Amino acid sequence: MNKPLIIYVMGVSGSGKSTIGKELAKALTYPFFDGDDYHPAASIKKMSNGEPLTDMDRKSWLHRLNAIGLEHKDNGAVIVCSALKEKYRNQLKNNLEPDCIFLYLKGSLEEISNRLSQRKGHFMPKELLASQFETLEEPTEAISISILKSPQAIVKEFISMAYS
Repeated sequence: MNKPLIIYVMGVSGSGKSTIGKELAKALTYPFFDGDDYHPAASIKKMSNGEPLTDMDRKSWLHRLNAIGLEHKDNGAVIVCSALKEKYRNQLKNNLEPDCIFLYLKGSLEEISNRLSQRKGHFMPKELLASQFETLEEPTEAISISILKSPQAIVKEFISMAYS
């Protein structure tokens, strides 16, 4: 396998980022970091109340996730983060290129809405999904894989594309 990578698994809420991120980290023997664990309490409260985060709300969070990438640059890591806008992705990959790559878990509003209606115990309410799709700037520099594939198929496809 080539040089270790910092892999950001991105997409809207409910796209399967945490599931795929954990499987990918396991397959590559990389540490796994769930971006949700690094949101400030004020941001979690805001989202729990159905309020979308602003760019200012996300600034320190994105900086922290980039710092995690920098800390693990030599050995690789999988970091889960929605990374909905190009400027967020630019902040995440700051000083990590060319050893940084994004896996975009792509799904439609309908497909992901169906998933969220079955999810329990998460702070992100289904009602915020539409605002995430409005905010989403689909990446042009990412490996995009459909959420309709199995987690194992997504991981296998990503690894074959990223490390070929």
